Amino acid sequence: MKKTQIARLRTGAALSAFVLAGSLFAAPAFAQDTPASTTTAAPEPAAPSSDGDIVVTGTIFRQSDTHTALPVTVITAENLQRAGITNVTDAIRSASADGAGSIGNGFTSGFSAGGAAVSLRNLGVSSTLVLVDGLRSTNFPLSDDGHNSYVDLNSIPLVNVQQVQVLKDGASSLYGADAIGGVVNIITRKTMTGLEAGIEGGATEKGDGSKYRAKLLFGYGDYDTQGFNIYIGGDYEYGGRISAASRGFPFNTLDLRSIGGNDNNRADDTLGTATTDAMVTRTTQTDLNNPLAGSVTNATSPALFTTLTPLTNCAYGTYSENTSSRVGTACKHDNTREYAQITPLQERYDVVGRLSFRLGDNVEGYVAGSFARSRVDIISPPRAIRQTQAFGGSPATSTTNPGIVLPVYICASGVNCSTAADRKLNPNNPYAQAYANDPANGAARLYYLFGDVRSGSNRINKVYRVTGGLHGTIADTWDWNVEAGYSRADLNLTQYGWANLNGLVKAINTGSYNFVNPSLNSQAVRDSVLPPITALSNSSELTVDASVSRSLFTLPGGDVKLAVGGQYRKEKLTNNSANPNLDIPGLSTAQAYGDRSVWAGFFEVDVPLLDSLNVDLSGRYDHYSTGIGRFSPKATAKFQPIKQLAIRGTYSEGFRAPTFAESDPRSSYSGFVGYTPTGAFLTAHAANASYTAPYSLGRGYVGNAAIKPETSRSFTLGTIFEPTPWLSFTADYFNVKKSNLIVTGPQTSDAINAYYSVAGQTFANAAAAAAAGCAKVAAVGTGYSCNVVDGADPFAPNALPRLLVVNAPYVNTAYMVIAGLEFTADARIKFSEDFRWESRVDVQETLKYDLHPGGGRAVQRYAGTVGPEDLSSGGGTPRWRGNWQNTFTLNQFALSTTTYFTGSMKAVAADQATSVNGDTSCATAAIYKPSTGSADFCHIHSFVYTDVNLTVKVNDQFSFFGFVGNVTGAHAPLFANTAYPSQVNTLTSWHAAGLVGRSFRAGANFKF
Repeated sequence: MKKTQIARLRTGAALSAFVLAGSLFAAPAFAQDTPASTTTAAPEPAAPSSDGDIVVTGTIFRQSDTHTALPVTVITAENLQRAGITNVTDAIRSASADGAGSIGNGFTSGFSAGGAAVSLRNLGVSSTLVLVDGLRSTNFPLSDDGHNSYVDLNSIPLVNVQQVQVLKDGASSLYGADAIGGVVNIITRKTMTGLEAGIEGGATEKGDGSKYRAKLLFGYGDYDTQGFNIYIGGDYEYGGRISAASRGFPFNTLDLRSIGGNDNNRADDTLGTATTDAMVTRTTQTDLNNPLAGSVTNATSPALFTTLTPLTNCAYGTYSENTSSRVGTACKHDNTREYAQITPLQERYDVVGRLSFRLGDNVEGYVAGSFARSRVDIISPPRAIRQTQAFGGSPATSTTNPGIVLPVYICASGVNCSTAADRKLNPNNPYAQAYANDPANGAARLYYLFGDVRSGSNRINKVYRVTGGLHGTIADTWDWNVEAGYSRADLNLTQYGWANLNGLVKAINTGSYNFVNPSLNSQAVRDSVLPPITALSNSSELTVDASVSRSLFTLPGGDVKLAVGGQYRKEKLTNNSANPNLDIPGLSTAQAYGDRSVWAGFFEVDVPLLDSLNVDLSGRYDHYSTGIGRFSPKATAKFQPIKQLAIRGTYSEGFRAPTFAESDPRSSYSGFVGYTPTGAFLTAHAANASYTAPYSLGRGYVGNAAIKPETSRSFTLGTIFEPTPWLSFTADYFNVKKSNLIVTGPQTSDAINAYYSVAGQTFANAAAAAAAGCAKVAAVGTGYSCNVVDGADPFAPNALPRLLVVNAPYVNTAYMVIAGLEFTADARIKFSEDFRWESRVDVQETLKYDLHPGGGRAVQRYAGTVGPEDLSSGGGTPRWRGNWQNTFTLNQFALSTTTYFTGSMKAVAADQATSVNGDTSCATAAIYKPSTGSADFCHIHSFVYTDVNLTVKVNDQFSFFGFVGNVTGAHAPLFANTAYPSQVNTLTSWHAAGLVGRSFRAGANFKF
């Protein structure tokens, strides 16, 4: 597969080089008057303007020269239509600068699953600022990774988007906090007249993943002659589910033995692995009134397991174990194949409107508004009855430590059933009759997944946005601008499949829940045990922004211009816990709260020293009501000795304010990342494969009011080469140092390794072993401790139990350095009046992504690996990302191809416990290691796929198109992903198209 992809790249590169080189010499005769639409600046006006000047993101001043000193990539509405892109999420994430930490729609297992976000230059979603027409929008109410705030791209309408400007440079000097990685500015249409509409639909070649979209936009009023324009419109999009089972091996199972890997599916070979067919083994019960009081030890040796489902009813056959530890027969399952999803159901609709008006010769204004509703419906594997206590809850509420049991007796009240007058033998307990006279020794330890109820979540995010502004001139000298915006997000999160502890205990003691045949349970019983759990959260943002500018005096290169301004912001967040009473074992308790005001003043001075040399200086001071105060300066320069060549550079300093989740003591969360036990722990628990299987290990954190902002220093140096009016190239080097990092336990992996370092020692019991391991954790540093330790292994009761949740602090520490190269090319070649070729290339290479944790600890190097795997969707840091779009237009036909490329990666991560002292070698730090053989699972192949779109323009009012996604049917590379079970053997951040496979859509557009 890798050789095939390399061959494709060589062929494509050779062809493009040949065509570009050939056209360089041959095309001028045809294309002298066809200027290129460079990807480094905005080719369309951002607002009604009589002089044709525009505002490019990153500067206050309007200007006619679109080739600024700033590295800005512009993605126009035409580019998006040619690429077959139907939503803002895909539009922004298609930019090559989107890197580590990016969140796509296919990520369904995180804290903020259902949201989508961009991470420019690998600096994280909370270090990338997203604007709509230059104004901030409110953040998604849920924080990624429990603490990173971001704007949900799903909540931004596409129907009236004119272009997306991606500023790949620090911009805190004008925009304030969070613009460390860069700025994404979504520019909407300021005016439109007539009626525009479109409709399309399609599905994948397998018949699933259906996709439908309809859009409508109507406008009235000639702004130039009538002085006003008003438009209103809307958009609807639906995307269907795709299951892992439909895509086949290796994306539908954790059993990779057929290709030399491990079998991490324990549901078809290890008794005691929970499935939707309940199984039990006999044990003792110390409190007959409490199902949570089962003993950790088995009543017999070996343990005798009994399935509650008749073996003849096993849907996938049976398996048996007959060892010195376990004996029995149970129903086979592969929970991944049965339940895993590649993409969830997604539905969006929105309404937009805008009124633009002229109040006089010198004053113009607008009022705009939008409403967007985004729904993401996620199906998850069924939840296990055995769960750890909620973060912050009492260990006594755990259903796994020491383990939930079915009692011998049940009764109507569910209280003291062993002595109740109406007691009767428990039909769910196969040992009940034999131990009717000895109920303490007849308890049945239960292993079960709640398969008779839906498991997953439904997330509905409604975002309201209203903006307005006035701008004009005073005495033909001062240009002034005043804008205000308010946005609010209301999130309704409903989760399914989690057992309420009180309801579960009562159902077990009364016998109301049928574990033998769960299909017979009534809806009322299911709702009493596993009720839908709804949490309502919201966020809001109010912004008032004002600025004035004027020319001061003239230099040889032109007028020196000055702009000054101020801004006020009010930010609020109420992210309520879905588990406030801590009575739902296993369910996240993540919560965040905050309310703060921000006052800021800023300036910009543009100094054209010479015709060939321009310098721009800017700065901003932000003051937060929480006590933060930061000044952020920036300097840019552009030197253009000849028309065809320019050299540009920038230097800036910036900051990221702590999020409410990081800084408010009321905020807290516990995050879970996959962990695979190794070494002496495997030896100690050799008799219980389910106890040593990969599992989710949590990290617990609480907001720290003393946390400080992150700070940054960045610089860029690049060139613009425009040999002809129809061909341009840019190349830029960037280097960003982010210091004073807000991190969640930088020594977490050290703490985990410290705990397991005692696994080879001998202890009197599991409690003594856990105490020794937790002492090692505490010795790592202040704030590190054990939060939850698993119950003892019934088959090794004196061995070290698993660590389930480790506490770690928020701290300011360390720094990171990220460096890379960015390349763009744009060509518009007119061969004849009927035949044109347009080509645009956008590529980024990440040269360095190094975390320096300090304290003498080794540097963690992430570039080209799946690290940092604890960040967001765990997508890692590919060195290369790029896209290449070509459009050939012949008369009424337009054929567009858009090719996307993600480079190869190593399946290692320096932030995981498999990496010791920053080691990222495959030999010792590979995340996935075959237990036998030498199959290579450490190298993730590069991924290339191409979308094709053919448009036929029937006349000026009507056109239709056909779209083929992933036209070659390229398959996603294999990555044995142990950290995120929802991403089955893949990285959805970069390889989703290879999972979906070939898809087809057709549609029509109308314009009157």
